[in-house]
Amino acid sequence: MNAPTTRRLTVAQALVEFLAHQYTERDGRRHRLISACWGIFGHGNVAGVGQALLESGDALPYLQGRNEQAMVHAAVGYARQCDRLSAQAVTTSIGPGATNLVTGAALATVNRLPVLLLPGDVFATRSADPVLQQLEVPSAGDVSVNDALRPVSRYFDRVTRPEALIPAALQAVRVLADPVDTGAVTLALPQDVQAEAYDWPEEFFADRVWRVARPAPDAGALAEAVQAIRGARRPLLIAGGGVHHSEAEEALRAFVDATGIPVASTQAGKGSLRHDHPADVGGIGHTGTATADALAREADLVIGVGTRYTDFTTASSTLFAAPGVRFVNLNIAPFDAHKLGAASLVADARAGLEALTGALSGHRVAAAYEAGYRAAKEEWERRVDAAYGAADDSVRPSQTQVLGALDGIVDDTDVIINAAGSLPGDLHKLWRARSRRQYHLEYGYSCMGYEIPAAIGVRLAAPDRPVWALVGDGTYLMNPTEIVTAVQEGVNITVVIVQNHGYASIGGLSEATGGERFGTAYRFRAGDGTYTGAPLPVDLAANAASLGMDVLRAATVGELRAALVKARGANRPTCVYVETETADTVPGAPDAQAWWDVPVAETATRPAAVAAREAYDRHAAGRRRHL
Repeated sequence: MNAPTTRRLTVAQALVEFLAHQYTERDGRRHRLISACWGIFGHGNVAGVGQALLESGDALPYLQGRNEQAMVHAAVGYARQCDRLSAQAVTTSIGPGATNLVTGAALATVNRLPVLLLPGDVFATRSADPVLQQLEVPSAGDVSVNDALRPVSRYFDRVTRPEALIPAALQAVRVLADPVDTGAVTLALPQDVQAEAYDWPEEFFADRVWRVARPAPDAGALAEAVQAIRGARRPLLIAGGGVHHSEAEEALRAFVDATGIPVASTQAGKGSLRHDHPADVGGIGHTGTATADALAREADLVIGVGTRYTDFTTASSTLFAAPGVRFVNLNIAPFDAHKLGAASLVADARAGLEALTGALSGHRVAAAYEAGYRAAKEEWERRVDAAYGAADDSVRPSQTQVLGALDGIVDDTDVIINAAGSLPGDLHKLWRARSRRQYHLEYGYSCMGYEIPAAIGVRLAAPDRPVWALVGDGTYLMNPTEIVTAVQEGVNITVVIVQNHGYASIGGLSEATGGERFGTAYRFRAGDGTYTGAPLPVDLAANAASLGMDVLRAATVGELRAALVKARGANRPTCVYVETETADTVPGAPDAQAWWDVPVAETATRPAAVAAREAYDRHAAGRRRHL
């Protein structure tokens, strides 16, 4: 009998070779599971994974980043644009390079988006102990800073011997390709083990296809859901991110066209229906539309499709207020399907919606209910027009007018990316999503600094689509470094910097909760110790230019429109910089249509906090448990 064929490679070389042969397949279409590897090199990965990537050539392309957290954001943006069927890896050194991954890993796992993290680790052999940047824990010799990644990873392993790579790598890609379990996956790689050679079985490097199934709903659960829908007089469907991940938009439209049930959307689910579909009633929850939130308060049945029901969606458990309201949840993850005491339909979103549509044949909501929400939708659209419009092109634009100007030039191909500040609320209420992947809001973790690197990832996944990163000044200052990456790699993104001299969102929240906007403005400290002086002489446009971007400054509504048109047609990374008008006299987004629970000081001496607590207690009294 012939001995099994082996190949002698280092652990890092073997891992890179293995990753280059992993694929996902859904609906007969095959995708590279790991399309590229981002990396910043230092001791701990330069002579291991770095050398292996160099040796691999084009088998696993390398992308150079500037900040480890930002590299994860770029990989997450890529994976979301690819419907989680393709992902990217990120390699770092030990020490701060590794711990910088933690925020990005949390974001990926919270949002159920796949990314493979390959941080270097301290010597497994302890031959150099302590090594530079090693955390020493007197009570545990096997702990390193990489253990900080355990709670934010869906799978974590430390490869301390070469032969341990085989089961660890297989488990890692299994989790990455699983729509229920996916998120950040970490393989911590001790730097000495990375460079160690081993005789690997050739089978380890064979092409391997991970099939992403579309599980159908259980017949009994389907019958229960159908009975609940047929018995409802005021049903409302909430579309979450799972609709997009499953590519279930057409199935959702067919369901809605057949039944007339209105659709509200979470931040992750917006765009599941086009904005101009008569059943699309817009965003739901604290940042939702008046139309969607009014329907939610009166709904006797809520059908959640691919949603996690975060506190923004439920208005901190105050939104679904009708006596006896019940829930039907269609979700591929049982953990989410059972929330709110729902009748659970554990299935792929597309398969589940198709099954519901077939089983509900001939069923439609009452004509009066349909006419009522359509009229409310038209009224809300008039409020959007008012927020977007500007009577005079020569005035400084408000933030909502910035969105209105952008709305006027984009088409179905554009992608709008945002994550933090006051923009997510305005976008959720106002943005008219034209296609399934146009609206890209990271609001599971709402991480400042996500937008620019994520835009790079999206553009790498969709090189023919115009990609816009919308950032406030606070967000820009958190993480502008990947502008250099966009310039170096020739990734044509547009960054729109909205300058309002402070944390507008948290400033408003501070005012509403008795904090009086303390510590939320970018201003000089005044004589009394408050930050109420003149705005800081910070030129973010000049900063973007210094990092290699072409910069277009816009001082008025008219100049802004012209700058956006020019930026959209540019062939290299471009920044549009606009300082917004914040006076109360200019049009803005409508106020929040539902509550959000941010606890207020129970006892205080300042009148603002006392009044805020009284308001808090009134709202909190409306919370309820759905069991």
